[in-house]
Amino acid sequence: MKLTITLLLLVLAIIIVPLITQKGAEFGGADGEAEGVITEINPEYEPWFSSIIEPASGEIESLLFASQAAFGAGIIGYYIGTTRTKKKMRDELLNDNR
Repeated sequence: MKLTITLLLLVLAIIIVPLITQKGAEFGGADGEAEGVITEINPEYEPWFSSIIEPASGEIESLLFASQAAFGAGIIGYYIGTTRTKKKMRDELLNDNR
């Protein structure tokens, strides 16, 4: 229980400290930064493809990105949970048969 609380506090600190220490900073994504660097290097560069569907606003784009991340984390968590449970049950079966 102590470990869980400590880890939660650490996560909160990782989230809150940059927001406090970097007031007014713009926390942009890597895509925007990469586009700027590419444009500096080669102003005539044209992307290979463009998005099929362009979200109506930045908030919707963020929501879709967060949803994808949550979905992926859910799949990974499910896999880890089922793998641990299978191993635990297998170990219990082996110990009961001895």
